[in-house]
Amino acid sequence: PFGKVPAFEDGDVKLFESRAITQYIAHRYEGQGTNLLQPDSKNLAHYATMAIGMEVEAHHFDPVVSKLAWEHVFKLIYGLTTDQAVVAEEEAKLAKVLDVYEARLKEFKYLAGDTFTLTDLHHIPAIQYLLDTPTKKLFTERPRVNEWVAEITKRPASQKILQ
Repeated sequence: PFGKVPAFEDGDVKLFESRAITQYIAHRYEGQGTNLLQPDSKNLAHYATMAIGMEVEAHHFDPVVSKLAWEHVFKLIYGLTTDQAVVAEEEAKLAKVLDVYEARLKEFKYLAGDTFTLTDLHHIPAIQYLLDTPTKKLFTERPRVNEWVAEITKRPASQKILQ
């Protein structure tokens, strides 16, 4: 309806917004291919943990990394100059988010528990942009975040989107 992609159709279901699309696919096709939900997806406490992770990604992680990707990657594509003041401000915000992730990852392999879920999946595109920028240091200087990033970005699907 806003004239943007991604858009998705599955029979009579017509969706837009990537997070809504991935949630639909994960639920609709649960049990087929890679499960992107908690292993016990009917357990509301487990589902709520994953939902919190998706909300944190959408409201605390993505806005910051989107600005950093704009400054480090897209401005260069358009021949614009990176604003280092914006980078410093956004990196400080990202550091706080990654500190929360580091603490979480001391308890679990992934952000929503011990299995890869939509929470982790939603992080991959922005992380992929930032791994080739100076902001990468914020990920690598946190051992558990660094391990998590390596784990989620080495997945075959993650590698395929880079081709």
